[in-house]
Amino acid sequence: MINLSVQIGNLALRNPVIAASGTFGFGQEYSQLYDTSRLGAICTKGLTLHPQQGNPGPRLWETPCGLLNSIGLQNPGVTSFVEEDLPKMKEMGLVVIANVWGNTVKEYGQVVRKLSNTSVDAIEINISCPNIPGQPITGEQIARTARVVREARKACKKPLWVKLSPTGEGSSLQLARAIQAEGANAVCAANTFRAMAIDITERKPVFRNIFAGLSGPAIKPITLGIVYELSLALEIPVIGVGGITNWQDAVEFIMAGAYAVQIGTANFIDPFCGIKITEGLTTFMENESIKSWEDIRGCAHQ
Repeated sequence: MINLSVQIGNLALRNPVIAASGTFGFGQEYSQLYDTSRLGAICTKGLTLHPQQGNPGPRLWETPCGLLNSIGLQNPGVTSFVEEDLPKMKEMGLVVIANVWGNTVKEYGQVVRKLSNTSVDAIEINISCPNIPGQPITGEQIARTARVVREARKACKKPLWVKLSPTGEGSSLQLARAIQAEGANAVCAANTFRAMAIDITERKPVFRNIFAGLSGPAIKPITLGIVYELSLALEIPVIGVGGITNWQDAVEFIMAGAYAVQIGTANFIDPFCGIKITEGLTTFMENESIKSWEDIRGCAHQ
């Protein structure tokens, strides 16, 4: 008998496939297409202390093998989420990872505290969104990141994950080690890459905020390398994010050391992507006589 389940710290998932934050809403639209509880978990849209309208359009721009987004963390705010959306997600039988953002270190702690007393299964700290006007990317600053994780850890009774920025001062490994030292239970590598596009007809940047976040297949080899490096060095689990579009990609990340994978932009390409990857992994394990992910996790390490 094969066992698709994974254990990420104290959190057990039925399989390693997670819908990434910002690409799956709160799961209700996708639940009209298939039973979303078949996924390992769903990461919510980024939640803030107060409701946010997000950035003005355009918000999306296709690039070769990728997608630029400048959504700006549009969300109903943490209180509305807890009262309106979380009960519906739990009724659908979902494992809920609440993604959170704070404009200040204190705000991170406030949002985490509000969520920590609810039925969410884990909290994912977003320190790496690259498209908030006037806001530095916290995850590009090691000292500030450490303060955010320290504040969140004090307020958090749930498993605490941190979604890394792939760029910034120092290396991803230095950042991840600082996060681990502050008590995070897992790191997610990595968020979108700060990038831009220029409209040659209008002769100006496409986005009002100039920069946006690049995701999609174009970034997969880079994030795979980050996961490989982090998995060798850290004592806490690493979750792979970035450019995963099929089950073969997911297997690569697991072989690089990932405990689970998050599927983002691929959901826009094919709304059934998450469940197809889950089914593909099941078939792969059966064909390769793999009983559990422990048989192959990190097997690519030299």
